[in-house]
Amino acid sequence: MAERDGSGRKILGRSSSENPPVVSSTTGLPARPVLGRSSTGAAPSGTGFASEGLGNGRTGGTAVAQRHSRKRRPRKRTIFLCFIALVILVPVGCFAFGWSQFSKIPTVNVSAVLSPRGSRSGTNYLIVGTDSRAGIESNDPNSGAFLSGEVSGSRTDTIMVLHVDGSTTRLTSIPRDLWVTDPATGQKGRINSTFASGPSNLISAVEAIGIPVDQYLEINFVSFGRLVDAIGGITIDFPYPAVDDQSGLSIANSGPNHLNGAEALAYVRSRYYTEMVNGKWRVDGTADIGRTERQRVFLTALMNEVAGERNPFQLFAIPGSLGAGMKRGSTFSYTDAIGLAWALKDATPEMVVLPVTPRRTSGGADVLDLQPDARAAISGLAA
Repeated sequence: MAERDGSGRKILGRSSSENPPVVSSTTGLPARPVLGRSSTGAAPSGTGFASEGLGNGRTGGTAVAQRHSRKRRPRKRTIFLCFIALVILVPVGCFAFGWSQFSKIPTVNVSAVLSPRGSRSGTNYLIVGTDSRAGIESNDPNSGAFLSGEVSGSRTDTIMVLHVDGSTTRLTSIPRDLWVTDPATGQKGRINSTFASGPSNLISAVEAIGIPVDQYLEINFVSFGRLVDAIGGITIDFPYPAVDDQSGLSIANSGPNHLNGAEALAYVRSRYYTEMVNGKWRVDGTADIGRTERQRVFLTALMNEVAGERNPFQLFAIPGSLGAGMKRGSTFSYTDAIGLAWALKDATPEMVVLPVTPRRTSGGADVLDLQPDARAAISGLAA
C-alpha cells in the first residue's frame, strides 16, 4: 500500500515496504547515496561497483592487482625470451662466423700418407713454415725479414711437430738440414728439400724417422706475419740485445719486447743469432738447437696470446686474415681446430730435442745426422 503525506496525498515511487529516505539534519534534504552500497548500508554482492575498483572493499583492490600482474607477466616473459635468444644465438653466430672464416683456408689432400691411429692416444700436428715470398712488397720497412737471399719456388724453412695427448703437450723442431732419404727419389738429401715433391712427400720423410703424423698445417712467410699481427703481436723476453743480419732481427734492448709479424718471423728464422753479452757480441754456438728453442718460445707466446683473446669475433676472424698463405690437411676440420685451440689454452709445451751430429758430406754440404739415442726422444712423440 502506498504511503501518504500529511495532507493525505500518495507519495509516488515508494511502496509502504520501502524504507523512508534519510533526511539530513542540517539541510533538511535527503542524503546522497553512497556508490557501491545499498540504502540499507550493506555492500552489494556480485560484480557491482566494488568489483570495478570504485568501492573501497577488498574485491576492488584484488582486481587492480590482478590487472597489474597481467601487465607484468608479458614483460617478464619477453625479457626471459630475449635472454634465452642471446644465450643461444650469440654462440651459434660466433660458431658460424668462425666456420665461414675457417672454410676460406685452402686444403691439401694428404690423407693417403697420414699415419694410422693404432693404439696411440696422442695426436701429432706437422706444422710447416715455407719460405715463399709471394705477396711481400720490397718497400715494406721489415722486408729484410722476408726478402733476404734469393729464393725460387718454395721450401720448408721450419718443420715442427706438436704432440697433444690430453693435458700433455710436446713440441719438437726437426732441423731442416737433417740428412734423410727422399721418399720420392730414394736419394739422400736434406729433409727440407723433400718438400719440393709436395707436402705428402715431406710427411712420408718425417714418418720415416719414426714420428707419426696425424694432421698437417702449412703457413708461408706472408701469412705468418699476418697471424702475429692479427692477434696484436707477441711479447718475447730477450736476456740480451740480439741481432741477425741474415733474418733481419734487431733487438736493441734486453727484457720483454713486443714484436710485430715481421719482427717475430725474423726471430723464429734466425740461424745466426748474435747477442750482446758483457759489452761484446757473441754468436749463438748452438746453431739449430738454439733455433729450435726460439721456435718453442715463439709458439708458446703465440698460443698464450690467442688463448688470452676475449673478443670471440676477433678470435674467429684470425683464419680469414691469413689469406691463401695458410693451408690445412684435408682431414683437419673446424672442430679439430677448436679442439686444438682448447687443448693449447694456457699450455706450455715440453721441448723435445732430437740429438743430432753435424758433419760434412763428400760433396761439401754441412748436414745433421740423427744420433742413435734419438729413438728415446722420438718414442715420446709416438705414444
